[in-house]
Amino acid sequence: MTHRIAIAPSGFKESLSAARVAEAIAVGVRRVIPDADLDLIPLVDGGEGTAEALALAGGGRLVPCTATGPVGEPVASHFALLGGGTAPGPLTAVVEMAAVAGLALVPPGLRHPGATTTYGVGELIRAALDSGARRILIGCGDSGTSDGGAGALQALGARLADRHGRELRRGGGALHELERIDASGLDPRLARTELLVACNPYNVLCGKRGVARVFGPQKGATPAEVELLSAGLERLADVLTRDLAPAFTPAAGAPVDLRTAPGTGASGGLGAGLAAVGARLLPRYDVLLDGLDLDTRLARADFVITAEGALDSQTVRGKIPAEVARRAHACGVPVLVLAGTIGPGAQDVRAVGVDAYSSILPAPMTLVEAIGRSGEFLADATERAMRIMALGTRLAPLAA
Repeated sequence: MTHRIAIAPSGFKESLSAARVAEAIAVGVRRVIPDADLDLIPLVDGGEGTAEALALAGGGRLVPCTATGPVGEPVASHFALLGGGTAPGPLTAVVEMAAVAGLALVPPGLRHPGATTTYGVGELIRAALDSGARRILIGCGDSGTSDGGAGALQALGARLADRHGRELRRGGGALHELERIDASGLDPRLARTELLVACNPYNVLCGKRGVARVFGPQKGATPAEVELLSAGLERLADVLTRDLAPAFTPAAGAPVDLRTAPGTGASGGLGAGLAAVGARLLPRYDVLLDGLDLDTRLARADFVITAEGALDSQTVRGKIPAEVARRAHACGVPVLVLAGTIGPGAQDVRAVGVDAYSSILPAPMTLVEAIGRSGEFLADATERAMRIMALGTRLAPLAA
């Protein structure tokens, strides 16, 4: 009997792409079941690797460029053009915010989300427009910023001013000083371009579960800085709603509530900033999994293995393992999750269809060592899991 196993992981941040994670898991499986029928389905969530993955899946190409990084220095970045311009309809570009404003681009000693900027995201959007794109998909995830997309709007031509009329300095730490936004300089091509933001709908801009409070500490914010960022994002929402959003609200349909609408908190509030200039905020998997036929492929499998870098309370709030488990559970297919680390709230994943989960780390070690050997650890952990399953299969008839 041939075992059909679907391997559908996310990437491990700052370590392995989703494709390399899938390959490492496949190595571990084949050590135990050499003739297994493996279906490798590397998945992206809008973060690191999204542009490359969609370019490969859609017959497109990466366009290298230099843009402003999250700490204000130039970085080598890229965006993708899909289909090589041969597909019907407008030329589509993919802008991956992590490629220019991701946390991996912020040196550990400079992880102060009050100072980091999404300015480079706006520069990538302009570069995509210069390439002829009139449909731009912006992938949100793995951000190192918390400026509500203010930097991106500045790069696109908006002027953000304080009460003295001075241009606001970059970074979320200045947003509480915002007085008005002048949209007269915005790139006019935006009005003729479809902007689609692939985001986690659980992330909202403001309130008790606002993005600064949930993710600010992960990006290096102290408790006091979290409150300053929260106040700044509240102020940004007010001014965007007053000065900018009304001009970009479709004639049919209600305007987006920039404080609490699903996805407004994506990538440190980038979702809200882009929604204010007419972008549509879409659940990321509705956009990013299009064309993969994921449900059919999971249903064909006898067993599914997925993975992510950290399994914790955030996993059920829209992370890839939870999405895979939800879909596999609907097909009655069991799911194993492998994770770099297991944190508080990891047990919540059982509610979305995960049958078992395990850490890949064989012993306590430094983060540097864990990252450097993650491919090796993934293969070994997969082998261990498969041998335990094989043992359970042999014992089942005895128990019966």
